[in-house]
Amino acid sequence: MHTQITIVSACITLFLVLDAPGNVPFFLTILKDVPPKRRRWVMIRELLIALGVLVAFLLGGRELLSVMQLRQEAISIGGGVVLFLIAIKMVFPPREGGIFGPTGSGEPFIVPLAIPGVAGPSAMATLLLLTSAQPGREVEWGVALLIAWLATAAILLGSTWLFKFLGESVLAAVERVMGMLLIALSAQMILGGVEAYLKAG
Repeated sequence: MHTQITIVSACITLFLVLDAPGNVPFFLTILKDVPPKRRRWVMIRELLIALGVLVAFLLGGRELLSVMQLRQEAISIGGGVVLFLIAIKMVFPPREGGIFGPTGSGEPFIVPLAIPGVAGPSAMATLLLLTSAQPGREVEWGVALLIAWLATAAILLGSTWLFKFLGESVLAAVERVMGMLLIALSAQMILGGVEAYLKAG
């Protein structure tokens, strides 16, 4: 993470960790008992809540690191580990309950669609890593986050159509490919953190 990160690469990374294709069947399962006319408004509400949480993390991430006295290397390694665990579940999803475990019934509020469905630990860790590795670029990271969120929102709001058109098997295949990319990214984050720690030591 010591090389200059572009908005494009940050946007792609954030889009991968938001995992829109993987969340399509998850969203449809959670919202199956919500009336169709209200379903879209619930999705919009949860997506906006998730965006608010991620923006708060983006703006307050450095202060959080300062208060907790965490080193950049620790965030890089820890973020890589979290990303790796999320990616493993994307490549080898649990047989029941999806990537986030068993689902409830009724209309959801914040949990589990907004958190951790969209604003999950991997997205938060990625934002912390960006702000700590290259401070002063919060506006750029905000733009990257907004673009990634808009792409994610578009996919999830069209989830019913996508599920009917592509089918569960195609969406699962896309999620696995994204998981493989995240595994490589998480390994790079861990190696970068270890390298920075050894140089600092």
